[in-house]
Amino acid sequence: MTISPEYLAQQKELHKNPNYGVASLQYAPLVIQLFDQTGAKSVSDYGAGKCNLQKKMHELGTTEFEYYPYDPAFSEYGEPKQAALVCCIDVLEHVEPEHLNAVLDDLKRIVIKVGLFTIHTGPAVKTLSDGRNAHLIQKPSSWWLPLMCERFEIAHLQTVPHGFWIVTEPKLAR
Repeated sequence: MTISPEYLAQQKELHKNPNYGVASLQYAPLVIQLFDQTGAKSVSDYGAGKCNLQKKMHELGTTEFEYYPYDPAFSEYGEPKQAALVCCIDVLEHVEPEHLNAVLDDLKRIVIKVGLFTIHTGPAVKTLSDGRNAHLIQKPSSWWLPLMCERFEIAHLQTVPHGFWIVTEPKLAR
């Protein structure tokens, strides 16, 4: 299980706000750069929300790719799908701590070539209906990296204000 029914209901409510789930807009140029560098032809947008990443990529002129959105708040997207490039943009800090390993295992399963994961490490501006901060996990990169290294090879890490992003590759079978 990657999300509890109670938290899913809260996420559906938050997604009614047009300003919730817009972080992918700023990362679209990086996604396009990774697309070009890797020759990827498919992208899985894990935590896609309103599919803003796809919209921005199209707006920036990148239109030739398969796009697979996944977001538990939008059941019409279906289950997460494998893709050459998997993006998980400002999602992981919103995951319930007791479900984080399941989500990371889900990501490991669907990354074929490259993963791009962005993580905000501080509090969110938004709060949940129960009063909790929308960022359920507020931990530094040093906390996140061991979890990532269990599942992926880290190709690149970049700090940004209030967080970081990583480019990952699947671990080679030994």
